[in-house]
Amino acid sequence: MPHAYMYHGAFELNRAALKSGTRKFKGTDGADHVLQDWPEEADGVRVGYMEKAGKHFAAVRIIDGKTDIVLANEILLDPRIHLGRAKRFSAEPVVVTDEPILLFLKDAIRKNPEHKAVLEAVRKRIKAG
Repeated sequence: MPHAYMYHGAFELNRAALKSGTRKFKGTDGADHVLQDWPEEADGVRVGYMEKAGKHFAAVRIIDGKTDIVLANEILLDPRIHLGRAKRFSAEPVVVTDEPILLFLKDAIRKNPEHKAVLEAVRKRIKAG
């Protein structure tokens, strides 16, 4: 089952205003930008991430089916672990397989105990699929 990561703007400009259902972000140019559509093939977990100062990327949102969670504690993303082989972040959504998304969800559960039950259910569904 394909999953995807997608850019949600600069962390410092957008994190405080992020809510479930968000469809836009403020660009560094000061304008509002509409989020891209998720890739059609990404019918699994979709992760919104933001760029922090110093070219660090932090996951801030998890969407799976009707679940749309804004994480209380962002997850710093490591491309080697969370994207899989030979992938890196780009302006376009990045599609990944089960293995890296399962590792990401494990990290998200550890750093966001308030969302543990929902995130564990998502993780179990992927493992069972």
